[in-house]
Amino acid sequence: MSTRPQFFDDLAGVAGGAISALSGLREEAEAMVRARVDEAIRRLELVRREEMEAALALAAAAREGQEAAEARLASVEARLAALEGRVGAIEPGHEGGGPGMVV
Repeated sequence: MSTRPQFFDDLAGVAGGAISALSGLREEAEAMVRARVDEAIRRLELVRREEMEAALALAAAAREGQEAAEARLASVEARLAALEGRVGAIEPGHEGGGPGMVV
């Protein structure tokens, strides 16, 4: 015969079942929380770090392109102003850029 009463064996079985049930509940609760967090992130329209870094790189490249275009525009405007200054320096009465033109 057993030296331990049947009551303790039954109690151990119930405790083991309860622990298994609680473990399953914990996993289910974690899955539900994870689903809620994912849903909240989608609703807030948050982006992943990789997407943000790619957008920042694109913005930096666009900024460099804009700065290069502004420098070219300033150069073209300076050349245009110089050409306009040369045209304005032509003496009145001499049209067509003859000997009266200052170079």
